[in-house]
Amino acid sequence: MQEIVKEIYTESIQAHIAAGEVLPSALESAAFTIAQNLINGNKLICCGFQSCQMLAQHIATLLVNCYETERPCLPAIALNTEVTNLSTYAEQSEHDVFARQVRAFAQQGDMLLAIAINGNEKSIISAVESALTKDMTVIVLVGNDGGELAGLLGPNDVEIRVPSKRPSRIIESHLLSLHCLSELIDLTLFPQDETHA
Repeated sequence: MQEIVKEIYTESIQAHIAAGEVLPSALESAAFTIAQNLINGNKLICCGFQSCQMLAQHIATLLVNCYETERPCLPAIALNTEVTNLSTYAEQSEHDVFARQVRAFAQQGDMLLAIAINGNEKSIISAVESALTKDMTVIVLVGNDGGELAGLLGPNDVEIRVPSKRPSRIIESHLLSLHCLSELIDLTLFPQDETHA
């Protein structure tokens, strides 16, 4: 069993190294885009499919509270899957759960951060489509080949695609990417004096 644990850690480390080679440019672009959006008085709307829902809540919490350095609150919300319990409509159209909230809450200039595993999750695709109809900039965290989501994104959108096919490794990389985003956003909006770092 210990060998299995070592294999899991090794595979995870290798996935992080591979992601570290291909994601820096996309993460930098996403962080700058989010920071600019927040400077302009807009908010970041986050959503994630199934196990990625906790990641959407995590990034929204980090922005509203703080990552590692005390700073003013930043406007971010995570869309809720629990609204499905409030409507019989949702039973017929679960894939619309995020899209309806985007249509209800998003205002001009807001951004959508969507977190998926393979890019073919219907609820995330619908949310992105709703965001695009409102001319929102979209940032997508996804794995594998990007799936259907990859084909929806325009030149102003940002795709952060983990070079892995295994869901567990993709989710782990997403978490690290979100922490990178949080730190880069903080450094952009609240630069620290390097002599005190």
